[in-house]
Amino acid sequence: MPPSADPAASRAKLADVAALADVSVSTVSKVLNGRTGVSEDTRARIEALLQGQRYNRRTPSTPKAVLLEVLCYEIDSPFAGEAVASIERVCADRGIGMVLSSATIDHLPPAGWSASVLQRQPIGVLLVAARLPDADRERLRSRGVPVVLVDPAGTPAVGVPTIGSADWNGGFLATRHLLDLGHRDIAIITGPDDMLASTARLSGYRAALDGAGVTVDPAFVRPGQFHYADGLTEGGALLVGAHRPTAVFASSDLQALGVCEAARRLGLSVPGDLSVVGYDDLKIAQWAGPPLTTIRVPLGEMAEQAAHLALRLRDEPELAFSRIDVATSLVVRESTAPPAT
Repeated sequence: MPPSADPAASRAKLADVAALADVSVSTVSKVLNGRTGVSEDTRARIEALLQGQRYNRRTPSTPKAVLLEVLCYEIDSPFAGEAVASIERVCADRGIGMVLSSATIDHLPPAGWSASVLQRQPIGVLLVAARLPDADRERLRSRGVPVVLVDPAGTPAVGVPTIGSADWNGGFLATRHLLDLGHRDIAIITGPDDMLASTARLSGYRAALDGAGVTVDPAFVRPGQFHYADGLTEGGALLVGAHRPTAVFASSDLQALGVCEAARRLGLSVPGDLSVVGYDDLKIAQWAGPPLTTIRVPLGEMAEQAAHLALRLRDEPELAFSRIDVATSLVVRESTAPPAT
């Protein structure tokens, strides 16, 4: 059903959905606006009808909301801070408010999040390093609320607009840099295995070693979650082994800082005894001692593009868009050097 400029026609459509669902118009209105007081079975039936009928709550005479919703994983991390700062600048330039929510440890929205979003009726939703259940995504889509993912967790559904980065290339560049310096015993600390970014970085690492004819030592592939503690714990385990690496590729700058601290505690110097490469090029990378060699991810640019895309999709809902991977690059600083002889 195409939207109509006639408010009465819009009310009639609401009544049509209510009649098909065999409920009152007020019940349909509660579902539309994410309010409570509706059983899950009834809500699901109304949701299906709203999607099937292509009901659009907005008409040309309805004022659009002036809020952009942002769901962010680990909003207290430096990574999230840089992304949110870029989104906030876009909102400020466009005179739009921003609502920031924190994803759970599983990168998911907290309970009741989608209902709260529908009550606020935002012009768009951005997910930073988070994932959205299919039911929530369809619920937002059926209300005409565009969703854009930034560096997503998990595998995005087909057709969901996504801004990512060239993580395979980043993993390859980091490892290739260490190989070019003469290192052959190169370890990696990975990120979560359910995130495309971390699996792509690991794949790039393996490809670089394979291209140089270097066999991957399974003991040199250590699991992590992109956290400082990973670098401290896994880096320490690598460095006390009988066969320790001469270089470590950490899948985040925070991990790299943890590796450097693990080395310091063991009396090893960076880069004299151990070369370390990070990932992301957060501001803290250049302030580390020594400053980190790292892979630059243009996170601010990614977040800014995502915000602009969400605003464009509000006005052009049929815009065809899938995924953009922004280029990554190697930034050489002082944490890498040829292996000690």
